[in-house]
Amino acid sequence: MLSALRRLAAFCLCLALCFGLAACSGGANAKPATISPDDMAVIRRQVEGFTAAKERLPELAQLVNQRDWTFARNLIHGPMQEVGREMLYINQRLLPQDRDQANALAADLKEAMADLDEAARLQDGARLQKAYVAVATGFSNYSKVIPAQALS
Repeated sequence: MLSALRRLAAFCLCLALCFGLAACSGGANAKPATISPDDMAVIRRQVEGFTAAKERLPELAQLVNQRDWTFARNLIHGPMQEVGREMLYINQRLLPQDRDQANALAADLKEAMADLDEAARLQDGARLQKAYVAVATGFSNYSKVIPAQALS
């Protein structure tokens, strides 16, 4: 009799755990994570600045091709200087699962811009060309983590 009660208690415990786990999982009723309207508004504002800097890439390419050290540095330290801050604000508002990739891509772009600046400072034409390619690639790669709703 005692063993039958133990088996019944164990069965009831298993049944309770199964129902409890099923209730906690959310299953088909779970909503996918979304960016709040307030966060999306911040992202949109910051994307404007990021896009404005990205649109200056052809101008930067021309300066790199002409080996115009001074104006290349001026463009980096002037109109393109805020891109790091803009990416930081965007990254803070992204979904948690997207932040690590966005932070890594932002760091790559900032490093490429610093390398481009250093190449221009040193007047190293070959390094300047390579750094420009890294900057253009960095802009392109980071653009992929920006939510589509923020680009419209």
